Amino acid sequence: MKVIIIEDELPAQAKLESMLSKQEDITVLARLGSVKESIAWMENNSMPDLAFVDIQLSDDHSFEIFRKIKVSFPVIFTTAYDKYLLESLEFNSIDYLLKPITEEKLKRALDKVKKLEQHFVQGNFQKLMGFISGRAKTKERLLAKKGMEFVTVPVNEVAYIFTDHKVTFLRDTSGRQFILDKPLGELESDLDASRFFRINRKYIASIQAIEKFKPDNGKIRVFLKPEVKEEVHVSKETAPEFRKWIGAN
Repeated sequence: MKVIIIEDELPAQAKLESMLSKQEDITVLARLGSVKESIAWMENNSMPDLAFVDIQLSDDHSFEIFRKIKVSFPVIFTTAYDKYLLESLEFNSIDYLLKPITEEKLKRALDKVKKLEQHFVQGNFQKLMGFISGRAKTKERLLAKKGMEFVTVPVNEVAYIFTDHKVTFLRDTSGRQFILDKPLGELESDLDASRFFRINRKYIASIQAIEKFKPDNGKIRVFLKPEVKEEVHVSKETAPEFRKWIGAN
């Protein structure tokens, strides 16, 4: 199992890595100390099977990592405080370890991961992540703005959400356009992952809005309805995940 450690206190980082080294079949891929460093690493490396993540980092709460990066691996949060427990459930949390972390606590957490994985056919945690994501309550309506008025848009009427010049827009299935007051990273956690996919940094699309798609030099070009003027692509790195999501594999 390939894991990463996100922890800004070097002694705690070293202690956790030492305890993990005593476990069978575990490789620590990276030790990261901040939100900024973690985001940069995830943008340039293959995702791990599991992450141990301290909540309070030097530059922000680690939740900001998962608001900005779409991940498909389970997370074990580590913290000295229990007040973040409910919030952690929104971000692939499979366990919540209060510091100081002992070998006994660590072993229980790893056993939990293994037992849950055994309930699913695939070994890459995809079905497990569907189970975890389903625990967090997704929204059925989004608050949007049309002109000077605020309206609620049923999620089942959302075609896609996109950004343009740092403004977030929602387009519904009938072609109407609204403004949202949240960035895509936050909206992603509000939506059902079985119905919506983060196409790229600019678009989140509903499965009903994807008219067709085709390979394009390793990427995937996606055709949305209502039609958009620009070309929309899934990156080479995200293409396999998109195919699994839409059922092409």
